[in-house]
Amino acid sequence: MAFGADELRVLRRALAVALHPVPLADHDVQECLRLADSVDEAVREAGRLRAFLLADLARYRDALPGTATGYLERLQDALAAGYDPRPDDLAALRSLRGNPAAAAVLRRCQELAERSVRSRLAGRTVTVPAPATPAGPRRARLLALPGGRAADEPKPKPQPKPPAPDERPVPKPSEVFPPRRKPVPPPGQWAVG
Repeated sequence: MAFGADELRVLRRALAVALHPVPLADHDVQECLRLADSVDEAVREAGRLRAFLLADLARYRDALPGTATGYLERLQDALAAGYDPRPDDLAALRSLRGNPAAAAVLRRCQELAERSVRSRLAGRTVTVPAPATPAGPRRARLLALPGGRAADEPKPKPQPKPPAPDERPVPKPSEVFPPRRKPVPPPGQWAVG
């Protein structure tokens, strides 16, 4: 996530107020709330992107062995982003063991899976080591903290959902597309035999 110059100005002001509380003008509060909404939307978008990438990884895994190259690329990207390899991934990589790249990814996934299992058994959180080849800059996760003026404002009441529209029957194809009628020739062209 990258901040623009205006967003950094708002963020710097909000951090200064957090360290040295002073009353804020309503305009400044509104800017902070807009920035918080933007950050929340970016976090939601990151979640949607992660779900899409995991579904894409599953599609490539299901289409193996024909998609080996694409699957390995997506799996390495997922591992770099902190993905915990599943048993399906290990089985898929074992089936590609003849591929040197797949064998290297399999070794890495086995190490990560073993650490994950040991950590879960020990009751700790899992720390994923950095990949051997960096896939891009790693970013820290932002967390929203409760408090501030937004916590004092009354929360809006949820609006009731409108009632569902009545179910209409689905029309038959013959109702939507009536049968074609043969064209009738004009009366003067009747053949007399």
